[in-house]
Amino acid sequence: MGYRLRTAAQADQFLVTAEVMPPKGGNPEHMLAMGQMLKGRVHAVNVTDGSRAVMRMSSWAASLLLQQQGIEAVCQVACRDRNRIALQADLMGAHALGLRNILALTGDPVKAGDHPEARSVFDLESVRLLKLLAKLNFGVDSHDKPLSDGALDLFAGAAIDPQSTSWSGLQRRFEAKVKAGAQFFQSQLITDFDRLAKFMDQVASGYNRPVLAGIFLLKSAKNANFINRNVPGVNIPQTIVDRLAAASDPLQEGVQIAAEQVQAARQVCQGVHLMAVRREDLIPQILDQGGVAPVDAALAER
Repeated sequence: MGYRLRTAAQADQFLVTAEVMPPKGGNPEHMLAMGQMLKGRVHAVNVTDGSRAVMRMSSWAASLLLQQQGIEAVCQVACRDRNRIALQADLMGAHALGLRNILALTGDPVKAGDHPEARSVFDLESVRLLKLLAKLNFGVDSHDKPLSDGALDLFAGAAIDPQSTSWSGLQRRFEAKVKAGAQFFQSQLITDFDRLAKFMDQVASGYNRPVLAGIFLLKSAKNANFINRNVPGVNIPQTIVDRLAAASDPLQEGVQIAAEQVQAARQVCQGVHLMAVRREDLIPQILDQGGVAPVDAALAER
């Protein structure tokens, strides 16, 4: 447990991950139930770390609970809430608990969340966190002092937004994250697959780092419009909004749209990262309609 995603990435398999939110409270049953529905369909389940600055159970604790159920986790680690001492402490603890996959994030601003009066830390940001992860894997701390009780072995990933309006900035950021030690990339929500193809051809090619396209389940036209208004950098095309508005069953239309996007992603990159907030149970259906076989079957065929 803990090496499936890394092994699949190194074998150039088509990677599948999905996102779950930790519980807001002490009962993890719903999260674990969603995780069980994804078992065998994904290489790993991403556990968010204060996504949108909304307070929930710590990512490492929720990740451990999932792995105890046989569900490999990607533990997201955001810089917003911890200084470098706390970040290193959490990463060492995560490694000791058997977690191996880390997604290094800067973190959403606190003003966007449910505790807007909280103080941000941002001692580091994602690129410097990736550099810190590389040091810990090498066996030294942030000051290059030896870790007296052993190096870590963490598979570090990063986020990327191929639909960024600044192409040169996107290229610099991607290259900086590769240089800092990112071994895989998960993208923000993708709707423009021509843009993704351009990114893969002109930016990501030659780096041999798998890029997983972010696929978001849109539940209705209202949901799509809400995301357009409230999620920076996202522009869901009016054609998709109109499809959802005209559908007799908007949720199933959203599943079909996501499945079509999975099919598009399969043509241009090495994986998909599925986000279906509060409807993770529909992810297997999206994968089926998108033509993606269970990962257990893919592993068995090798």
